[in-house]
Formats: sequence, structure tokens, C-alpha cells
Amino acid sequence: MKVKSQKSVESVDLAGAFWSVPPAELLGTLHSAQNGMTSAQASQGLSEHGPNVLRSRKRTDAFTLLLAQFKSPIILILVFAAGLSFFLHDQTDSAIILAIIVVSGILGFWQERGANHAVEKLLSIVRTKCTVHRDGKEQEIPLEEIVPGDVVTLSAGAVIPGDGLLLESRDLFVDEAALTGESYPVEKEVATLAKETPLAQRTNCVFMGTHVVSGTANAVIVHTGRATEFGKVSEELRLRSPETEFEHGIRRFGFFLMEVTLVLILLIFVFNVLLKKPVLDSFLFSLALAVGLTPQLLPAIISINLSRGARKMADKKVIVKRLAAIENFGSMNVLCADKTGTLTQGVIQIHSTLDALGEKSERVHLLACLNSGFESGFANPIDDAVRSTSTFDLAAYHKLDEIPYDFTRKRVSILVEKDGAHLMITKGAVSGVLSVCSQVEDATGKIVPLSTVADSVAKLHESLSLQGLRTLAVAFRDTGAETRIGRDHEKDMTLVGFLVLYDPPKPDVKQTLAELHKLGIHLKIITGDSKPVAQSLSNQVGIDGSKIITGPEMRQLSDEALMRRANLVNVFAEIEPNQKERIIVALKKSGRVVGFMGDGINDASALHAADVGLSVNTAVDVAKEAADIVLLERDLGVLAQGVNEGRATFANTLKYVFMATSANFGNMFSMAGASLFMPFLPLLPKQILFMNLMTDFPEMAIASDSVDAEMITKPRRWNMKFIRNFMLVFGSLSSIFDYLTFGLLLLIFHADAEQFRTGWFIESVVSATAIVLVVRSRRPFFRSKPGVALQIATLLVICGTFIVPYTALGTLFGFVPLPLSILALILGIVVLYMASAEVAKRIFYAKAEPSTAGTHRA
Repeated sequence: MKVKSQKSVESVDLAGAFWSVPPAELLGTLHSAQNGMTSAQASQGLSEHGPNVLRSRKRTDAFTLLLAQFKSPIILILVFAAGLSFFLHDQTDSAIILAIIVVSGILGFWQERGANHAVEKLLSIVRTKCTVHRDGKEQEIPLEEIVPGDVVTLSAGAVIPGDGLLLESRDLFVDEAALTGESYPVEKEVATLAKETPLAQRTNCVFMGTHVVSGTANAVIVHTGRATEFGKVSEELRLRSPETEFEHGIRRFGFFLMEVTLVLILLIFVFNVLLKKPVLDSFLFSLALAVGLTPQLLPAIISINLSRGARKMADKKVIVKRLAAIENFGSMNVLCADKTGTLTQGVIQIHSTLDALGEKSERVHLLACLNSGFESGFANPIDDAVRSTSTFDLAAYHKLDEIPYDFTRKRVSILVEKDGAHLMITKGAVSGVLSVCSQVEDATGKIVPLSTVADSVAKLHESLSLQGLRTLAVAFRDTGAETRIGRDHEKDMTLVGFLVLYDPPKPDVKQTLAELHKLGIHLKIITGDSKPVAQSLSNQVGIDGSKIITGPEMRQLSDEALMRRANLVNVFAEIEPNQKERIIVALKKSGRVVGFMGDGINDASALHAADVGLSVNTAVDVAKEAADIVLLERDLGVLAQGVNEGRATFANTLKYVFMATSANFGNMFSMAGASLFMPFLPLLPKQILFMNLMTDFPEMAIASDSVDAEMITKPRRWNMKFIRNFMLVFGSLSSIFDYLTFGLLLLIFHADAEQFRTGWFIESVVSATAIVLVVRSRRPFFRSKPGVALQIATLLVICGTFIVPYTALGTLFGFVPLPLSILALILGIVVLYMASAEVAKRIFYAKAEPSTAGTHRA
């Protein structure tokens, strides 16, 4: 133990300023090597330092989850009161109350545990992995298993898994905006710096929370998790995911019910004591009412609904990383996406290679193949397409240096050598390459000033773009004896021609867009391609491209002007990476629920800004990490199916809320009022809890309930005002029939306390169970078929409720057999109640806006 402690202290002391330590010395301190650690060392490191996460995951072991079912203050007070009653009053009743609480908790635990396990399995599908050197070979492991001493390989698009020191580096540029606020990628290289070097200038280090833009590197990880610079910041700020509208609505709903419950139980307790009823019985009765009013299953129901929805969405190849995002997914009414792979097949094809005047050119093809063949930045379909068409023997060429692609220059330059000659080849966006060219090579090899053919070059580019073809320019420059190049070498270059690319639209894209439109989702294309290319494609797939905003135009617009125009435009062209986030924010400010689909290095900020960040499983790590939802296929058809499942999940969650605020609330309110004028308690505490347990069974089946088509055809949003009105209308209706039951039992049948409680218990449970079939749908209940599980649960509970008073269990709870006349009366009241609820439902929804009820914010 002393040895381990000493090693740990030594590591902390030396690694405190690890940027000032030579790599070989740091590796020795961390008991690592250039080729990494062994699996045994890594396992020991994981047990010593813990998982590589910023916040410890919420414990979901069985015991903790079981205890969580009893954390409600009302439940705890009830347990205490029942225990007190056990010693001072009626041991049997107290034991029954405690047993009901335990059974109810076990039901919630069983359901929620299954939900948690299902979600964990789904998340494992899209876990971010890192390439690490262990046991002398490269392996891919989950990011959270990285430990200090691990040697990781980094490439474009990779997230940095911890704070580390570079061991090897090649043209490495890292985006550190999340940590330092620096807008442009920072170049990194192997070095040893002074201890006092500030964070932003530690160019030999990489940090967690940042990601690689271009280049490659090997780095040894020194700090993980909360020990990292990013971890320290997140600890200070207590960073947490922003609350979704659904979470906000659930919290407000919970506070509203809590206020109503506290006021009601205090009044009931005080009045019952003033009416000379036993204090302990009155206290237990008030608490039992509180349990009946409190939607104690709401957390479990939400968890079950969302996890079931996530599993069904997974069947549609949509993986939900953050369950609360399902509501926003269903509410989404605008989707922003790039055209490549979304509207098009995403398989870039070489259409042609042309010289500067539009003639076919093998030289352009050769230079493009050299540039793409030696380019070491992030993998992209354009370079893959160029390499796949290469028929040239490039063995005589050797790469000397590279200026990686970046989103400001929009070009990549490669320096190659052949037979002693050094040639810099640049490939990129036409505007980016032309800006550094001063001359042109024609078909004969003659060099002429660019100004003499500028008009012809511009017309050729425009003509190709209008055909929907994407064009890259290719240029070169003889660098003489230079063996290294920098951005200042990109000048006075010679344009040699154009690489013309084609990405055909998907064959079924029009049908898919029509399906999204039916779902109330409007697609907006955000692309870096030129305006003519974007316009041509939008026309091909049936999107209105008559109005287009370009990146240069956006720079001239204020935020207010962009907010007004963004809603009227479907296509944004020539957009720079930092403008994507601005478009999304403008749409959100205009009241839209915005989804953004991105898979590139430059999409992380836009994914964070969107209400729903969507990525694909083949995306770069930084995009996949930032996304709320990951598609296993880049297909809008898959997305549409996922939206349907998301909306069905949200609809089923709202069903439980409607049930909890209709019959349940009405019954508890009626019982509270009745207790004030009756000489005995209308129901004993144990009977109230048993009633609550019985009505839980149908509500637990809601997660698998069928959903009417009209519930998923439009985006729906949480509406607290709508729910309040629903509770007042249907809760009051429930109370009317409760008091009708009271009056008939007391005035017509002259029921004693036991008969009254039995009759009232049967009417309460049966009506609360049957009304589920009414409030679950806007249609008449006989025209909306519930799910099989809900049908079975409803039938079993209703039958069981009528049978219980004739069993030993009924005797235990204080129930007595009732004459058929009372049972017939109860059945008649329930039928009349359901018929009245159907009428009330029709009137209620008619007064609410039929197309928007339950869809907008309060």
C-alpha cells in the first residue's frame, strides 16, 4: 500500500506541470511506454482513478433503485405513522398499510429496473470509443475506460479522452473553443515548455473536452475525468444538461399537485380533529389521501414510457442517448440538415476532370490523385472517390509536407517530390483556390495570366453548378528546394483545372420529404455548396429553392433580420461552419422546435444549439458525442419512423397525467369533502392505499398502449394550462358521481359504515379504471382500441374489485359482501359516468383548438 501511495504522489507532483516534462521522463513516471501499457496495468489504473467521466453515473443497482421507490416524503411520513399506529393502535391495519406500500414500491422497482437495463443496452451501441495502445497493439475501447498512462492515437474528428502530452504529431490542429474560447483550431506539436506556460499556449498538450480538426498524433494521457482541466471547470460550474421542455413541464406539474395536496391534507386533518375524530386515524387518513393524490408512479411511468419508446425507436434504427430528448424529438417541426447523404446518396462520384477552359484533362486527374492520395486529414468521401478512380502509378512521388484543410481557407495543400523537383498541389473550393492563383495552365501546358481567362473560368464554374455538379479547383506551384510549406506558400499559384463531382439524389427522397411534411416537419437545407448547386438539387427533390440565403448575405443580416427571414427560406447555401449555429438559434427564437442533423467535425456547436441534436453512427466522434439521438442509418425515412415513435411515447406519457388528474384526483377530493360531514371516515387509510394500488395496474400498462393516428400526425408540446383545465373538468365530473354514490348509499340503501366503504371502494376503483378507456383518446372510447396489456389489466382489476369483498382478503381490509341491488346501482353509476365523460370530452376538445390542444406551451 505504501508503494502504491508513493507512486501516486510522485505522479501527481510531476504531472502537475506535465507540459514541462520531457516525454520519456513522463512515460516513466506514469509506468507507461511509447507502445502503451498492459491490460493489467490499465485495470489497476481504472480501479485507482475510477472511470473517465466528468460526473459519476447515477447508480442503478437493484438495491439503490428499490430504495428510490420509497424516497417520497409523504411515503416516509406514512411509513412512520403506520409504525406508530402499530405500537399504539391497530397492529393488523398498520401491517396491511406497510405491506401495500412495499408491494407498490416493488411494482415500480420491477418496471423501472427493466427500463434502465434496456436503456443501458441501447446506449452501448453508440458508445464513443478511442484507439489506445495496450499489450503492444492498437485496440478500440470505450472512452470511460481510458486511464492515466494510456497512449492514444488521435485523428481528425476524434474527441480527446483526457489531458495528455504529445509523443508524436503530424499536422495536428485541435479545436479548443470549449475550453479556451479560441475560435480557430490550434496547431499542436511535440515540445517541452516552461512550467509557467498558460493553458492557451500549451501547444504540446491536448485536453479533454476538445477535438481534433485535422492531422494525426499519439499522446500519453496524464489526467482523466474530474482531474482534467475541463473536469475542474465543470465541477466549478456544476454543469448539467439543459432541462427539456418536457422535464420542465413535469416539474411544474409535480409542484402544482404538491401544493394542492399539502393544502388539502392540512385542512382535512384540522377539520377531522375539530370534529372530535381520533387524531391518529385522522392523520393516517390525511396521509393516505395524499398518497392517492400524489402521482407517485409518475417517475416510474415516465421512465418506463421513455425506455420503451427508446427500444421501439431502436427497432427503427434510431438510438436515443438522452431519454428526455424524446419529447423534443416528437415536438420537432423544423429539421436542418446538409444535403449530402440526407437528400443525396452520399456516394461521391467523379463526373469529369476538366482543364480551366472545360476540356477533359488527365493532368488535372493526376494532380487531384496526388493531393487526395497523400492527404492525411480527416477521411472524406471526396478523397475516397478520387483515390478509387486513380489509375496512375504514384510510386515515384514522395510526400514532404502538408497544410491540412481548414474551414477558413477551404483548401488543402500537399508538397510532393519526384526526381528532385518539389511540387505543391492545392485542391479545394473554387473561390478558395482562385484567391491564391495568379496564372492558368492551358491544355498545351502554356502558362497565361489568370486575368486573361477569368471570365471563361467563371462561366465554366457557373455552368457546372447550374447542372447540380459540385466543382473543386486544382492548382500547383513549384517550390524549388523548399521541403516545408506553410500558409504563406499558398500564393502566386497556377490553376490547372477542375475536379467535377456528382452526388445523385436518393431515389425515394421525394416520398420521404412528403412523409415528413405530413408529420408537420419542414426540412431546411444548410450546405457549404454554391447557390446554383443547392438550387439545382432542391428543384430535383421538390424543395422550394426560389429563396436562398447565402453565407455572405448572412454576414450582412442582423440577428433580428435573420430570425424573420430564416422561417421563409428553405435553403441556406455557401454556409460557413460557425453560421450553422446562428441559423438554428434564429429559428428557435422564432418559436420553432429545431432539429439539426450533423456528422462532421464542425457540427458540434450546431448540435448543441439545436433542440434535438441528431447524428449518425458513422459520424466523427465529436458529432456523435454532441448528439442527443443517433441514427444507425443516414436516412430521412428512418428519421420519420423515429419521430412517430417519439410522438407515441410522449402521447402515452400524457395519458398517465390525464388519468392522474381526472378520476384519481376527483375520488380523493370527494373523499376529503365527505369526511367533513360524515360521522365516520368514508374509507379507512388501508382501504385508500389498496384502492390506489389497484388503480396502478392499468396505468402501468399505458407504456404499451396503442396510439391514435391523430396523436402523431402533428408536433405536440407540453401545455400546463391544458392539463389544469383537464383536471378541473374531469376531476369535477368524477366528484359529481362520487357524491351521487354517497347520497344513494346513505339515503336510499341506508348503508352502515362497512357497507358504505365497500360500495364506495368498488365504485371508486371501477370508475377510475374504466375512465382510463375514455381519457386515453380523443375519439369515442369504443372507436379507439386500447393495447392488449391495457385491456387485460382493466378487465382483471374490474373483475377483481367486484370479487374482493366476498373473499378473506376483503375481510382483512374491512369490506363486507353487498346485495345485488347495490352492485347493480354501482354498475349503473359507472356506465352513466363513462357516458357523461364522453360527452364532456367532446365539449372540452371542441372548445380547445382541435388541432393544437395539448401541443403548445402554456
